[in-house]
Amino acid sequence: MATSAILVCAGLGAVISSTYSVKNAINDTIVGAHGEFMVALKYLILLLLFLFSFICHTFSIAFLNQINILICSPHDHKPLVNSHYLTQLFEKAILLNTVGNRLFYSALSFLLWIFGPVPTFLSSMAMLVLLYNLDFLSVPNDFSDEDNI
Repeated sequence: MATSAILVCAGLGAVISSTYSVKNAINDTIVGAHGEFMVALKYLILLLLFLFSFICHTFSIAFLNQINILICSPHDHKPLVNSHYLTQLFEKAILLNTVGNRLFYSALSFLLWIFGPVPTFLSSMAMLVLLYNLDFLSVPNDFSDEDNI
């Protein structure tokens, strides 16, 4: 995800540098504008979303690498590393990964904003359904707590 986010940032940077010119940007209003200022604002928001997604994924990877190093440390340094500290690091890594994924998925919906509000709305609705299914686990009625006793 981090690699995808930074590649999209590079692509957006190439598009911005080749097609965007700063002429009469103040003449347009932000709400409902189709001018150069609104195009620049769209690209800037997309670029920031993908960059923050990249940063969150990178920090998540850094925390996971730190956990690996601490677990594999020599035995004479083990008293400095306890399971509570490793659990805290792992929770930070998972939280950053979740935030990075959410930013990446929302940025993909906003990527369609360039083509208009209708594709953005439809992709946002599809993303809501997808994220709902990822967040909530539906357990069939066949498996109840009484059966596991």
